[in-house]
Amino acid sequence: MLTRKIKLWDINAHITCRLCNGYLIDATTVTECLHTFCRSCLVKYLEENNTCPTCRIVIHQSHPLQYIGHDRTMQDIVYKLVPGLQEAEMKKQREFYHKLGMEVPGDIKGETCSAKQHLDSHRNGETKTDENSNKETSEEKQEEDNDYHRSDEQVSICLECNSSKLRGLKRKWIRCSAQATVLHLKKFIAKKLNLSSFNELDILCNEEILGKDHTLKFVVVTRWRFKKAPLLLHYRPKMDLL
Repeated sequence: MLTRKIKLWDINAHITCRLCNGYLIDATTVTECLHTFCRSCLVKYLEENNTCPTCRIVIHQSHPLQYIGHDRTMQDIVYKLVPGLQEAEMKKQREFYHKLGMEVPGDIKGETCSAKQHLDSHRNGETKTDENSNKETSEEKQEEDNDYHRSDEQVSICLECNSSKLRGLKRKWIRCSAQATVLHLKKFIAKKLNLSSFNELDILCNEEILGKDHTLKFVVVTRWRFKKAPLLLHYRPKMDLL
């Protein structure tokens, strides 16, 4: 089977940031047009502009920063294609935090330790048993879970009740991860209202019932794109006619 080799130079245009001309770091995509940039470059640019640096389309008249998102897939591709880029970036970030006398954030520290352990095991010719491997994976997952998604992109939400059959929440303003789903909100509301089941609820945006698997990011992009924060959602008993 013949394989075709592609030089990195040939695909540089697809994995570099138009603003700094370097390889993408913390790749962040504009949800309006799907053009991708380094997060720091894009955030700095949007402090004085509201259009995409590539196609000049208006991202949002007043809150463009709410319509950009971390592109993990693109960043993984860049790190796999460019040798040594991830290690170099992790080193720069560690040096930056050490220079400021600050503790290295958990996600950076975790990636660094994981990479170092992986390299050390190969250098020493060690082969880990499945039990040890599973134990380490479990510990890493626990460390990840303890972050409670605070490092995720956040969404501000206002939860309003539009039915006389349910009471309103005492605190209707919440802020949570953009990766949270409508199902998470249903469970949250059911717990606050002491309902027997979250299945008794419907959540709506612009009078349209939302699917339980929709992420808040998806809801913002598809139903609240040109409106100001917070995202306004209504809840009501299931099958309750407005």
